[in-house]
Amino acid sequence: MGTELMAPRTNKFNRNPESEAIAESIINAYKPTTVGEMQDALKEIFGPMFETMLKAELEAHLGYSSNSKEEKSTSNRRNGYSGKKVNTSYGSVDISVPRDRDGSYDPVIIPKNSHDVSGIEDRVLKMYARGMSMRDISQTIEEIYGFTMSAEQISLITDRVVEQAKEWQDRPLKPFYTFLFVDCLYVNVRMDGESKSRAVYVILGYDSDGRKEILGLWMSDTEGKHYWMQIFDEIKARGVEDILFICMDGVSGLEEGAHSIFKDAVVQRCIVHMIRNSVKYVPSKEYKRYCAQLKKIYGASKLETAKSEFGRFKQEWGEKYPGAVDIWERNWIHVEQLFNYGSAVRKIMYTTNAIESVNSSFRKVTKKGTFTGFDSVLKALFLRIQELEEKWKARPVANWAMVRNQLLINDGFKERMMRYEAN
Repeated sequence: MGTELMAPRTNKFNRNPESEAIAESIINAYKPTTVGEMQDALKEIFGPMFETMLKAELEAHLGYSSNSKEEKSTSNRRNGYSGKKVNTSYGSVDISVPRDRDGSYDPVIIPKNSHDVSGIEDRVLKMYARGMSMRDISQTIEEIYGFTMSAEQISLITDRVVEQAKEWQDRPLKPFYTFLFVDCLYVNVRMDGESKSRAVYVILGYDSDGRKEILGLWMSDTEGKHYWMQIFDEIKARGVEDILFICMDGVSGLEEGAHSIFKDAVVQRCIVHMIRNSVKYVPSKEYKRYCAQLKKIYGASKLETAKSEFGRFKQEWGEKYPGAVDIWERNWIHVEQLFNYGSAVRKIMYTTNAIESVNSSFRKVTKKGTFTGFDSVLKALFLRIQELEEKWKARPVANWAMVRNQLLINDGFKERMMRYEAN
């Protein structure tokens, strides 16, 4: 019986012998006794490493080594060195960059005009996306990396995403969304020498696979139906052909504006907003009992039960707080239409909590102070959106399989969904 060759067992503790030899030589040379001393040792090594690699680059560029006695195929020659300070993960390092006589050598490892090899730009963008001010970013970099960055340098780094953000804002959109959630937040923008609060319009979409996507950001003086109509018109021009549900708060005229562009969409008023508006007419000591009775209406299992509970609700509260009951009577259609769909669909469509959560995340960024214009608002929120959408990639909307099945039960929805899936 033959023997089988077994592959050597490996584990995470196996070390490359060459790496161990290098580590041993560093320890023998510098004799570090703390983590800080080890980092200082690595910092000192970075300079010679960069210089050796730059010399090799120049040698490849010229086509001959520095000690070559052979006839040269080029008249270009080495021309000394120029000093340069670069930022590394362990702090600033001074290096000597070799030069050539005719100036045709363009370093690759540390390009001309580049002074950073630490990946610090990505870190600056992440800190900015999470709402840190430029002063806080500068202080954090100095504390961690040992070198300073001015507000102007940080601004230059973050400004590089403005063009990318504008391309994102104008990108083509998917032709079909199951749900759109629309809302506004307000930010302070400096205009004509004074700070003004301006409305930033946000649309969150769910596609047919339950994936979330921010369709865009828009800014205006105030929130209003006419500007919402322009936004709906724009997203249609960018490729959106059909939407099943548009969920919104109670902006006057928004429903008509949405239907003028997407006539087949079901427009749903946010039940949570209606609760908030109606409790304004109810004393705080009555809140708990009032809201509990409301929940029996919109949380009912079928429309007949909801209607019965609504009748009891009006009888209980109508005389004492007519303003609170009037809100529900005027918007009863938005309660009634919930029961055209399954419970999983109702759970999504009856509230705008999804986009309010997004806007809450945005406020962590916008609270840093006054912006200088839409570009600065777009830059900050776009960076935040990139972080949010990275998280969303890994997980679709909860219970989406059930939501999808309940949408497909509706013949009209099924036909519309299948039309776009076939494409």
